[in-house]
Amino acid sequence: MRRFWLIVVLLFCSYAYVLPRWSDWNQNSRLNLVLALVDDGTPKIDRYVANTGDYALYNGHAYTDKPPGLSFLGIPIYAAIRPLLDAPPVQAQFERIGSRFAETLRPDGSGLRADKVRFALVQYLLTLVVVALPAALFGGLFFLVLQRLSIAPVPASIGALGYGLATSAAPYAGNFYAHQLAAVLLFTAFALAWSPPARWPLWVSGAIAGLLLGWAVISEYPAAPAAAIIGLYALYRQGWRWLPSLALGGALPGVLLIGYDLAAFGTPWPIGYAYSALWQEQHHTGFMSLTAPQWEAIWGLTFSEFRGLFFRAPWLLLAIPAYWIGWRWRARRAEWWVLLLVPLTFLLFYGSSIMWWGGFAAGPRYIVPMIPFLALPAALLIGKGWERTGLQIGALILLGVSFALVWIEATATQLFPSDAMRATWREYVIPAWQRGDIARNAGMVLPLEGPASLLPLLALLMTGLIILLRPLEATEQAAARHTAAQPPTTPIAPPAQR
Repeated sequence: MRRFWLIVVLLFCSYAYVLPRWSDWNQNSRLNLVLALVDDGTPKIDRYVANTGDYALYNGHAYTDKPPGLSFLGIPIYAAIRPLLDAPPVQAQFERIGSRFAETLRPDGSGLRADKVRFALVQYLLTLVVVALPAALFGGLFFLVLQRLSIAPVPASIGALGYGLATSAAPYAGNFYAHQLAAVLLFTAFALAWSPPARWPLWVSGAIAGLLLGWAVISEYPAAPAAAIIGLYALYRQGWRWLPSLALGGALPGVLLIGYDLAAFGTPWPIGYAYSALWQEQHHTGFMSLTAPQWEAIWGLTFSEFRGLFFRAPWLLLAIPAYWIGWRWRARRAEWWVLLLVPLTFLLFYGSSIMWWGGFAAGPRYIVPMIPFLALPAALLIGKGWERTGLQIGALILLGVSFALVWIEATATQLFPSDAMRATWREYVIPAWQRGDIARNAGMVLPLEGPASLLPLLALLMTGLIILLRPLEATEQAAARHTAAQPPTTPIAPPAQR
């Protein structure tokens, strides 16, 4: 388990190292709902709406137009820390910080007021607990899944870090967006349906899987088709006996969503985007901006410099030959279909949207939830061929290039690249690095400036990687052999009796 926890720690430290983007409409809108529900006891964000353009106007009041799932998770965290944040000594510190850094702001700005410092701290803390920590733990789960599929510890570790650090999952695991949370929820439900723990009662496993799928949907509505695929797969793999508990688990998020929509919009249906203050023309084109698949959008989401997934993480292209090889694995044909169909649903969904690029973004943020379903077959291909020197070297080069591309873009300037710049790297990322304009991060506390501020993170990751690449000790080798030999409780177990 030491490898598991080392992967979790490395990922969490990486996600926590770079601060969430300030002045980000999407994040602010979601956080505004948390503040409104806890501080004001209402879903109306009238008091906070000035910090975002992502809001809905309904009956003279402002509401977030985002799905509320991520905000719901932030409510107990914020409610717990609010008394501390409102204590006079802490408020005095906010004032001191605001006055200390006032000279770094625009002369025509409103200044770094104490309420802004408080907002930024709440955003950071909620991001750590609700997004970064689940994402880091999920990296450990990804490692365990690879091990259960008979991948040796070293390539399994590399595959887990490759997913967590060398794809577009990385920047969204450190910001208050719901995309990476949806990825964690969907894939975890899939893994649970694939092989529920033997010690758990069946109804518990089914209820948790349903809860995960339901929460993914109320966090990102476009996750619904993928959740349906995984739900059907769960019934196929575990039998109809899972249906009552699966439905029960999925009902809880549904009830919360209905209650929220009734309170905000007077209807049980999620219609926030229908009342968005901006982009009304786009939202009312087709069905909520959806028309038909467009080649420009599909190319843009996959290979373009602008928002291409494979442009930033070329190692994920290894999933293509992995799918070809995996088709021959008849015993795992149902899993093969899930791993293929989930990415296709996201790609076709957003490939049909006239707003497929996702505004300000580091890579294709809309399709982040599908990435683990691509990363698993790609990592399996690496693991199965790890003893081949050529494949090993090629995979490590692809992973290294992917890591560099993801993090160079994710740390360029104080905002993610604008959708107004289609040549993202030439017009935005490279000039930012040439100026030394690097996103706020923990290294600046030391203090280090510009690209040098990222050196502590790089040193930490290199140290962790060296440890992970070391040969296993005898006790760990025995534990690994025992884990690989486990039958029905692992994802390589035979199908359950239906």
